Amino acid sequence: MKKEVLNQNKESWNTVAHHFNGVDALPSYGPLAQTEDELNLLGELTHKKVLEIGYGSGHSLRYMANRGASELWGVDLSLNQKHTAEQTLADLTTYLYCAPMEEEIGLPVEYFDVVYSIFAIGWTTDLEATFNLIYQYLKKGGSFIFSWDHPLYVHLKSKNGQITLDGSYQEEGPHTFLNFKGEDATMVIQKRKMSTYINELIKAGFTIQEVVESDVSEIDKEGEVPISDRYYSLYKARKFPTTMIIKAVK
Repeated sequence: MKKEVLNQNKESWNTVAHHFNGVDALPSYGPLAQTEDELNLLGELTHKKVLEIGYGSGHSLRYMANRGASELWGVDLSLNQKHTAEQTLADLTTYLYCAPMEEEIGLPVEYFDVVYSIFAIGWTTDLEATFNLIYQYLKKGGSFIFSWDHPLYVHLKSKNGQITLDGSYQEEGPHTFLNFKGEDATMVIQKRKMSTYINELIKAGFTIQEVVESDVSEIDKEGEVPISDRYYSLYKARKFPTTMIIKAVK
């Protein structure tokens, strides 16, 4: 089943990749969330070796290069994303792989100063294996920072500005999206509770340094906003965090 899901998601990501060119990339941690400029989770990056899990269009790796990172590595499931990232980073030396994040592909161990993932880690079919691999990749004292949909946000439904809970937060497991982004693309994603992410990090050996349930950026706190029932809206994001961001240390 795991291999079937990976193959299905890989094919679908190749179809929808063009929708995500430059989207959810550093300094942004996610839709309507605080930015790295506000949170300062990455720290000093000069001469640091960095690895991105789910590099997408490559814009976060370019951000890392602009901050002084000395080596840029990345893993992404989609071959089309890899081609786009290679164009985005064409003037830089990079080490980009097209592979599942939850599988051993021979990346160097105890090598990276920072491993990070912007709105990608939740796509893994095996969270335990993914966190164990990331732990191995990091040097002792290295940091792992990732962002993802706040696990409760996906259960929020809005009608005429009234926000209610839909479904069960307690139920974890696969959820299938048909016609993802309006394309002929079927995606399977795992629903997990926040405690699942935190406990799997602890099991892998990490020390949790910071957990952020994102607020909106300072500029988005100003003024009145109209009622909106869209999935991501400033109206909703002012009431409930869209994004969770976790920093853990080896």
